[in-house]
Amino acid sequence: MISALQIAHVAGTSPASGFDSLLKAGGSDSGNSPFGDLLKDAVSKVSQLEDQARNTVNGLMTGSGVDVHQAMIASEKASMAFELALAVRNKAIQSYQSVMSMQF
Repeated sequence: MISALQIAHVAGTSPASGFDSLLKAGGSDSGNSPFGDLLKDAVSKVSQLEDQARNTVNGLMTGSGVDVHQAMIASEKASMAFELALAVRNKAIQSYQSVMSMQF
């Protein structure tokens, strides 16, 4: 699973400023962007689910009282959240490309 740090590293930005600079590039100087806050919350939630899945799998492997079904549920939650975030990203890119290809 890809963490937010790896995504920011691939994008060439620091993890703290990666999404901030991306959202500020839209030209909104108000500082309070509901859509931007929604995106930040969604990415942080995906990261939290991945961390939780990693911890439960590590607990299962070390034998510290984690059941197999708990590890599987946590892994599937993280996987589904990542797939949803990826689908939203792909749709946003597709929409951006269709707007950029419009002729006025």
